[in-house]
Amino acid sequence: MTARDDRAEGVLLATAAGDALGAPYEFQLARGPELEVAMIGGGGWEPGEWTDDTSMAIAIAEVAATGADLRDEAAQDAIVRRWHGWIRDAKDVGIQTRSVLTAAGRAGLSAAHARDESAKLHQRTGRTAGNGSLMRTAPVALAYLNDEDALVEAARMISELTHFDWEAGDACVLWCAAIRHAVLTGEREIRIGLRHIESSRRDVWSKRLDAAESSRPADFANNGWVVAALQAAWSAIATTPVPVDDPASGVLRADHLRLALDAAVRAGDDTDTVAAIAGGLLGATYGASAVPAEWRRELHGWPDLRARGLVNLASAITRGGKPDPFDFGYHNIPDSYPLTRHPHDDGVWLAGVRALRSLPQDVDVVVSLCRVGDQDLPADAELVEVRLIDQVGENNNLDFVLLDTVRAVEQMRRNGKIVLIHCVQAVSRTPTVGALYGARRRGINVDDALRDVAAVLPNAWPNPEFRDALQRVHPDARS
Repeated sequence: MTARDDRAEGVLLATAAGDALGAPYEFQLARGPELEVAMIGGGGWEPGEWTDDTSMAIAIAEVAATGADLRDEAAQDAIVRRWHGWIRDAKDVGIQTRSVLTAAGRAGLSAAHARDESAKLHQRTGRTAGNGSLMRTAPVALAYLNDEDALVEAARMISELTHFDWEAGDACVLWCAAIRHAVLTGEREIRIGLRHIESSRRDVWSKRLDAAESSRPADFANNGWVVAALQAAWSAIATTPVPVDDPASGVLRADHLRLALDAAVRAGDDTDTVAAIAGGLLGATYGASAVPAEWRRELHGWPDLRARGLVNLASAITRGGKPDPFDFGYHNIPDSYPLTRHPHDDGVWLAGVRALRSLPQDVDVVVSLCRVGDQDLPADAELVEVRLIDQVGENNNLDFVLLDTVRAVEQMRRNGKIVLIHCVQAVSRTPTVGALYGARRRGINVDDALRDVAAVLPNAWPNPEFRDALQRVHPDARS
């Protein structure tokens, strides 16, 4: 698991987070700073439930995860069939998308018929540049991390299945190229794809991006139009200040993902779509590890997926359909079964991974600091998966992850939940999180807290990177 893996896995996860965050506020006026933005549900959506933006992206992702080339007719046929099946029971479908897919269904469901109906609609109306293809385009970028030219072709082709206008295609090309660049480098550069735009339109797009960077997201009020949607999303990202890391104060660069999605929702009107678009690029820049646990706990939607499913789907795309090489054999390590109460809170258990096979009956939430195989998913408790790698140099946003995880546990405890925190053998990751939780709970320094944790987990020995991070996020007040 590398930092690049984290960024790739963040693409779908942050798309869904932005979508679900914005869903309750759709078609409302721009929200002022005095008004809350939270993943509360409303307008027919449950808290954390994503809308058509993510659902349509998932249909593309499912096909891409098989290793199929999205430029192939068979792959596009599969996408169109999946979309068509989805719209039958979907809570929300764009007018243009439903029109094209319904007509294609009558003609004989295929990508060719969908594209033909899309072209006919454009010929009749001259207006097929809604934001509906941009909102779902993020997984196309994941499918072509190693081939930018193929990405450009695929982004435009998938867009044209329902949105034939060149502006929709251009927007998808620009956004996919930026997502690809961010996954590969960790840098956000929206203009990286301008070279793939027809020369006669390149200057127009450059000026549009300039305008986005010098305006507020709410200034692009007509964000049902693909151009304004892209501008609003980019404005939210570009004009939201990136925090300077100050771990001791709880302020971290990774917070930019949350703050920029908040700004995207405050643009008003098509809030879920603008935030979903922004989420794809923010997730590619900062990674799945930067998506707050509070949001990951809530995320869910068609087709009965949660955060875990989105991460696995993104990972499968980047593997090109090859099996997951991760070895879950560590579950059979005979000495991997420590299980004890936290020394500072009886409502928190500390454990190794084998505890999942015989959870204490009172556990409500399992916080997994390592990967968990499907066979070990807790049946009667909520699962919160945290990306924390016990290898020096492999963690994006380490300080953020530690602090965010502990804050999430604190919130669970305030809500009366009994929490089990585990990694593989409770040697490095579990005692690290346990020590930070104890230090914050008791107001003591992390060295003392770690000694207390080690007294109940005798093999506890966090790696040097984790120890340094503990000192940064909870410095000794006496020093």
